[in-house]
Amino acid sequence: MAVSNEAKQRWNTAHYTQVKVSVPPEIAAAFKERCIADGVSMAGEISRFMSGRDRHVPKSSAAPYATRRKRHEALTALAGQLEAIREAEQQYLDNIPANLQNSRMYEVAEQTVAALEEALSILDGAY
Repeated sequence: MAVSNEAKQRWNTAHYTQVKVSVPPEIAAAFKERCIADGVSMAGEISRFMSGRDRHVPKSSAAPYATRRKRHEALTALAGQLEAIREAEQQYLDNIPANLQNSRMYEVAEQTVAALEEALSILDGAY
């Protein structure tokens, strides 16, 4: 059985107070986007702020990495991407003709593979 909009409106009027806030459109859009990304309601976030809860925890771009597990998963995914890039660069390096193996192009490819291997080694030791 669906509750009518009028009934919802009466209940909200009895239990809530509306607060009108004027902010620049880019702030409102960023706030809405952030709430959607975090899976929370805009009203809930404003209520939480107004009640003082979680005020000490700043919302930042680090929120998707708030837990150690999430950071580990992100680094594992990043390592997978870097490994795929390293493999592609190594394949490119392996296919450079012999007459170009002393060229700047070959040197850059070698340096790139070495840098990616070092980055992967560092990431492997991170967790």
